[in-house]
Amino acid sequence: MDRILRHALALAHAVIECARIEGDAVVVGARPWKSHAQRCPACGGKCACYDGPPSPGRRRAMDLARSECFLEYRPSRVSCPEHGVLVEAVPWARRGSRLTRGFEDWAACLAVRCTASAVAGPARVEWRAAGGICTRVYAGLEAARGCGRFDGVRRIGIDEASCKKGHKCLAVVAGHDRGCLIWAHEGCGREVPGLSFGGLTREQRRAIEAVTADGAKWIRAPARRRCPNARWVMDPFHVVQWMNDAPDGVRREGWQAAKGAARDAMPRRSRPGRPKKGEEAPTEAKAPKEAADSIKGSRFALAKNPESLTDAQRARLESLKRKAGSRLFRAWGLKEDLRAVSRTETAGEAEALPDAWLHDAAYCRIAPVVAVEEKARGRRAGIVAAVEPGIGNGRVEACVC
Repeated sequence: MDRILRHALALAHAVIECARIEGDAVVVGARPWKSHAQRCPACGGKCACYDGPPSPGRRRAMDLARSECFLEYRPSRVSCPEHGVLVEAVPWARRGSRLTRGFEDWAACLAVRCTASAVAGPARVEWRAAGGICTRVYAGLEAARGCGRFDGVRRIGIDEASCKKGHKCLAVVAGHDRGCLIWAHEGCGREVPGLSFGGLTREQRRAIEAVTADGAKWIRAPARRRCPNARWVMDPFHVVQWMNDAPDGVRREGWQAAKGAARDAMPRRSRPGRPKKGEEAPTEAKAPKEAADSIKGSRFALAKNPESLTDAQRARLESLKRKAGSRLFRAWGLKEDLRAVSRTETAGEAEALPDAWLHDAAYCRIAPVVAVEEKARGRRAGIVAAVEPGIGNGRVEACVC
């Protein structure tokens, strides 16, 4: 029975003394090995006993079948020369926790994949306890790894996301090299990134080589001030997203104009209802109506990548080129030219293509495209910097989701 309980509860360096049933729970009496007893919980050193054991303490362990299980032990207080008088550490639990290591590891594994309220159900704990469990497990992993979460950080990404209700924001920082979330804080604004950089030493901040973001000024200003050696990298996805909205704005304007032209070309009717014989639309009114119909159904054809277009959408673009005039098709072509900037492979092409695109967009006389050109011109260095390292904010977006 001793071996079965130690294996089921994942107890190491412990001796099972007794087991009993109290109500619907199972209580297992245990004690650490003599070599692991009377240890300081702060440094782990062997210490002298300060006083006798107080009342027995219980820690929640993994469930046995469908019953809750508790480990019971009378810990002594030890006198550490460095940290003073503390309650001795036990090998099956972390410092300051009333849960065993195995239970916390299992709950933390669930918390990584689902919400705190979802963990509270199968674990039979309060949902607020999930945060403390994750904190202790992560601190133990850092101690085992021998380095902190900010050690070795060279390239980072910063982004914001909405959380809870009421349009609340959450700022997150992810490491591109390690591929994981390294910092998060509720709220947004210039002071929020400063909190993350405040946790880094001066050497760690100077070692950061690149910072990726979506172009928000509240991220850019503190990043440049706190990380002087870092290159500012503009996420290519957000740049192309700006331009995706421009053809859609031109499409709506063109559709409204073509619809108005088709309505004006229709003859005035004496009464409402279905047109009678001889009251059909004249030939000069059919062309504006066909142009309006072709523009109305082109929303997804304009937004999708050319390689992802279906045959019908490709034909729709060809009809736009012929019927709707060159203005809408010109906006779509500039959108594809901007996508080509982020797909360049050499630094020379990355330097030349943005200048050519900015020139064409500035003189195209299309208001939505000109607005994108003004935003991109002020972020030209960040757009070019995204080509050489080949990184974006996609990993940070995944952490946010």
